[in-house]
Amino acid sequence: MILVSYRHGLRVGELVSLRWDQVDFTVAVLHVTRSKNGTASNHPIGAREIRALRKLRRIQGPSMHVFTSERGGPMKRANVHKIVARAGRLAGLPFPAHPHMLRHACGYKLANDGHDTRAIQHYLGHKNIMHTVRYTELASDRFKGFWSD
Repeated sequence: MILVSYRHGLRVGELVSLRWDQVDFTVAVLHVTRSKNGTASNHPIGAREIRALRKLRRIQGPSMHVFTSERGGPMKRANVHKIVARAGRLAGLPFPAHPHMLRHACGYKLANDGHDTRAIQHYLGHKNIMHTVRYTELASDRFKGFWSD
């Protein structure tokens, strides 16, 4: 759940409402539907992620939702908050972790990898680019390659 949230920059509501019909195992694509009137898009699913999702589907049993509670119903937002907070504590983070940090981490990772702001905007589903520029403003190599001498 944490991997999927991070890799796709999902908000908690988008994560808990994720359905199996949005996961295309044949072409390794996740059809991301954004909340807050965001732009939907198709994201590639990495090999490690696809293996984890296949395993989850096998052990989970029949459900239309990707992430379910122990009772088989859709995962609740509060449960996601508790899981991420606990993972943060177990990782020894010096601050309390919350799920939206995974979305921000995705944006910063893409910016630090050199992806352009418009591509990050579309990936995260932002309608307004002003919500995306925060990730590229702090990129360590922002001006790298401006001059060749």
